Amino acid sequence: MLTSKQAQENQKRYGMNEIREKKKLSIPRVFLEQYKDFLVIILIVSAAISGLLGDIKSSIVILVVITMNAILGTVQTIKAEQSINSLAELSAPEATVFRDGEVNKIPASEVTMEDEVILEAGDRVPADGRLLRCMDLKIDESMLTGESLPAEKTLDKAAIGNSLGDQTDRVFAGSFVTAGRGTFLVTGIGMQTEMGKIAGLLDEAAEKKSPLQKSLDEFGKKLSVVILVFCGILFGVSVWRGEGIADAFLFAVALAVAAIPEALSSIVTIVLSMGTGEMAKEHAIVRKLHAVEGLGRVSVICSDKTGTLTQNKMTVEACYADGKDMSLEYEKTRQLPEFQKLMIYSVLCNDAVCTEEKEIGDPTETSLINMAAKAGIDAETVRRQNPRIGERPFDSTRKMMTTVHDTGAERVMIVKGAVDRMLPLMKKIARDGMEYKISESDRRKIEQQNQTYAENGLRVLAFGYRILDSNSDLDENEEENLVFLGMTAMMDPPREESKAAVQSCIEAGIRPVMITGDHKITAAAIAKRIGILQEGDLVCEGADIDGMSDEDLEEYVERVSVYARVAPEHKIRIVKAWQRKGNIVAMTGDGVNDAPALKQADVGVAMGITGTDVAKEAAAIVLADDNFATIIKAVERGRSIFENIRHSIGFLLSGNLGAILTVLYASLAGLPVPFAPVHLLFINLLTDSLPAIALGLEPQDPASMKMKPEKRSNSLLEGENLLKIGVEGLCIGVMTSIAFTIGLGENTTGTGNVILAKTLAFGTLCLGRLVHGYNCKSDHTVIFTKRFWNNPFLTGAFVLGSVMLLAVIYVPGLSGMFQTVSLNPKCLTWMCVLAFANLLMIQLLKWIRSKFLLRISDKIDIIKN
Repeated sequence: MLTSKQAQENQKRYGMNEIREKKKLSIPRVFLEQYKDFLVIILIVSAAISGLLGDIKSSIVILVVITMNAILGTVQTIKAEQSINSLAELSAPEATVFRDGEVNKIPASEVTMEDEVILEAGDRVPADGRLLRCMDLKIDESMLTGESLPAEKTLDKAAIGNSLGDQTDRVFAGSFVTAGRGTFLVTGIGMQTEMGKIAGLLDEAAEKKSPLQKSLDEFGKKLSVVILVFCGILFGVSVWRGEGIADAFLFAVALAVAAIPEALSSIVTIVLSMGTGEMAKEHAIVRKLHAVEGLGRVSVICSDKTGTLTQNKMTVEACYADGKDMSLEYEKTRQLPEFQKLMIYSVLCNDAVCTEEKEIGDPTETSLINMAAKAGIDAETVRRQNPRIGERPFDSTRKMMTTVHDTGAERVMIVKGAVDRMLPLMKKIARDGMEYKISESDRRKIEQQNQTYAENGLRVLAFGYRILDSNSDLDENEEENLVFLGMTAMMDPPREESKAAVQSCIEAGIRPVMITGDHKITAAAIAKRIGILQEGDLVCEGADIDGMSDEDLEEYVERVSVYARVAPEHKIRIVKAWQRKGNIVAMTGDGVNDAPALKQADVGVAMGITGTDVAKEAAAIVLADDNFATIIKAVERGRSIFENIRHSIGFLLSGNLGAILTVLYASLAGLPVPFAPVHLLFINLLTDSLPAIALGLEPQDPASMKMKPEKRSNSLLEGENLLKIGVEGLCIGVMTSIAFTIGLGENTTGTGNVILAKTLAFGTLCLGRLVHGYNCKSDHTVIFTKRFWNNPFLTGAFVLGSVMLLAVIYVPGLSGMFQTVSLNPKCLTWMCVLAFANLLMIQLLKWIRSKFLLRISDKIDIIKN
């Protein structure tokens, strides 16, 4: 027992009992961090140079777009980092300790090493420690261990290295006392507690960039170099040809702005944001936008068991009486006296209270009440008719609970408990409405049935009774010579929709993995029932991977479908192992112990109903219904959104490439510059944005869940995707170059009407990119199909963009601002024909590819295999 002086010395030596918070960046610093991207720096320099050279409009537009992106990024970052705060809030506000020879209530932050802390039902444990005294103590440690039932505490010393759930003589900060009382000696405070270790892991778990973010970052760097080199060459050629340095430099800057898809980041953010609204309707609340894209590519889902795959409610699945194993077909059980008596006695030897509004009591006992209710037995009526006159509560040493009741005609003692503890006390067995001496054959049959239940992950309780003399007192000797009545077998059963969801997951090429703090047998039984554990798959415990290196674990995870009795560090290692193998990993969880892994995963998914605030804030997505099936729906939605983003990016980059190729053609042919800088800004920031956003709202493809997920290493901006962008950009560039050449031919002087040519090139490029939105709906041909018209947003974008284009060409005030002239009917016709030729040409190329090239590719794959 500490004195106040000793406690103060310990506080100076060990520090206060607090979870340290990570130092966070200030909001201005977070805002400035958004400007570190190389493409953004180029745009800032471009804006500055444009302003110095007198093109103020271009400078303002560029800076507005960049600032909008920075604000969006700042808001997302500030929302994301709140997990450590919630860990601190989970600490108990007060604690009861022995100090100076008396009981004192002190702030939990002042609890220190070697304090003796008193615990009672309803208390939150303020620190880690070893139990000194314990009386029927039960503690809910689910937030740390993931176990669905409260842990029963004893003074029996646990073996070193046991998982938290097996350390029955220890208590842990942040857990909650559900029953009993005890005293413990503090052995860990603050960051030294299991809760503190989790805070440390949460700090270390890096915020993950999505594959799309990484892909865009890498592409941006490569694009920047190419743009700078190309613009430098163009500037040199222009000066060499006699153009003024200022004009040549201004156009080089304008071309750089044209080549850089300024709106790309904003459009991706807008599309993701719109997708979150649809996902919210399906009970998946998105906290971090990148998670939507991650869901579209996820290839492994590591799921918690309790409440996600299961109902998080103990339920009696079967019972055994009269020598029969019965699933709960209540019409049959009502006709069998032993089963009826078993249900009545399970209500009497029971402290739980269940009403329509709530259930109060141990989950095992509430399941017995619900079983009896389904058989037509009202608990309160039975208890009123058979009042309790004596009891011995359950404790972890006896593993039994005993009650005595006055039935009016006689006094009956009812005992329930563990089968191995109860069976030696049985002298008789109830059968056919009579009592017979229990035989060895009866015992073997009971033991065999108990083993069958246990192997299927069921928690088994045996029931016995004895008729007492009217004046008998309840003592230990009375709990002998019992009549075996029967057994009940219960578990937290799978959700009805879990099996179908897991099957959908597998069909989509996604590997489901169960990671839980529950026992190995229970976890395996659930996993087998819903299809996660299949023939040849392994089940392992956290202790099995403790001795493995990261390389060994990386090889091992492919074979394991179920992990039981795991600690937070195990979960992180499992997630990292899958990530190193090139997979994009989703992780579900609800407890504090899940938070580090939720943050480490590419997509962390927290439970909205049972989840702690820490888990929710570490996660990217929160399930409003705690249902695994909702994750699969979210994956389906995510795949659709990811495909839409891919099409939007392809649309933007191919259109920009078309503009660059037109400028390159004019430069090599010795022709005037085909666009004014304001033309390129108009296309990039206005008419491009509308179709790009509309493509992000493309209706969901029903076949999306039949495709295999992409590996982490696959990039949107390489290989086949870049080739597709290149071909489409070439088509747009060729048609625009033809338009520019035609415009130069519409002349009354030797040099041609340059402003008319620029207007025709601008109009063709702008309209061509609007039409190109229909090409980007799918990788397959869509013309002459219903899918061509199934996106009203794209049609609206085309109409609005066309109206804006005609306005800047024909409205006098706007045409002056955008440096255009009115097109005569002939030029307007050319503009429309060349713009729509893009659609026909690209659709033809897609048809050829689908009919011939894909068939050749399939044959090559067959030969290889």
